[in-house]
Amino acid sequence: MAQAYMTETGGGGTGQDRERTRLRRLVGRLFGGWRGDRRIWRRGIVLAVLAVLVALVMVLHAQVPNAVGNLGSLTETFLPWLGVAIPLLLILALVRRSATALIALLVPTVVWLNTFGGLVTSKTGAGGDFTVVTHNVNADNADPSGTAREVASSGADVIALEELTETAVPVYEKALAATYPYHEVVGTVGMWSKYRMSDTEPVDIKLGWERAMRTTVATPDGRVAVYVAHLPSVRVKLEAGFTARQRDKSANALGEAIADEPIQQVALLGDLNGTMNDRALNAVTAQMRSTQGAAGSGFGFSWPAAFPMARIDQIMVRGMEPTASWTLPETGSDHLPVAARVTIDTSGS
Repeated sequence: MAQAYMTETGGGGTGQDRERTRLRRLVGRLFGGWRGDRRIWRRGIVLAVLAVLVALVMVLHAQVPNAVGNLGSLTETFLPWLGVAIPLLLILALVRRSATALIALLVPTVVWLNTFGGLVTSKTGAGGDFTVVTHNVNADNADPSGTAREVASSGADVIALEELTETAVPVYEKALAATYPYHEVVGTVGMWSKYRMSDTEPVDIKLGWERAMRTTVATPDGRVAVYVAHLPSVRVKLEAGFTARQRDKSANALGEAIADEPIQQVALLGDLNGTMNDRALNAVTAQMRSTQGAAGSGFGFSWPAAFPMARIDQIMVRGMEPTASWTLPETGSDHLPVAARVTIDTSGS
């Protein structure tokens, strides 16, 4: 009987015991040769230096100059992704058996967690009386009707669409008419609302054609000034770097318009072709609050839709409290729609 039991359990132990044994052997292979080896402090100096450099870029990203190819803005656009270097350097440090590199890796780890750790956890809350959605629908969208149905299914009170074409506008108007009786289109941007809109006008963002608008939405909880904007695209070119001069100029003009807005409650919806970390958008971001940063879950990356790497589609507010922020499922666009729910407080207006 004892012999049968040993055979059945694989040599006198449970499966869990065998797993523990394998784990001890693996740890022994990784770290067994470290004991008594003084070279663990001399090896991996280059890896340690790289770890410190990653940390310095995250801490001092505002000091990376924009004079050459807008390198600073490019770094800030993809700043969270510097964290990918940490596990890569960790693997190399273990392979090299370098205690110096492992200790140095604590520096970028702490910096990344301090900078972006708050975005990893969910800050979504209950409540909110005003839901908005913004979506760059893509001028080449082959299914505008399906895209319209997708964004309308969010239950938003207001929907902002960017990159509209003359041929697509009637399709969106027809698809959204039943739920959104009020709408305005200015150039290539438009807004659909469940509530009455007034004082709609284009916003001059120094382009020579219309890609931004402003309107007043009469919500049950008070008036809200809503801006819809599609800032110029940026490009990464080998010969020129991160080309964003026109985007930066338009961001400054948009910031001036919002600063002059007399209504205290303001929402900005749109494709800003930049992240909240990008210093070039300071004219806007310095006076408004990101709903994703305040009430989102995760980074909320919105572009490109197939594998989102950056949040360049933004919902920002002033004079309102964000309670939730999220991305919607992929549509026929190369951007994901983004949504937010906020609480309107007109007591101080």
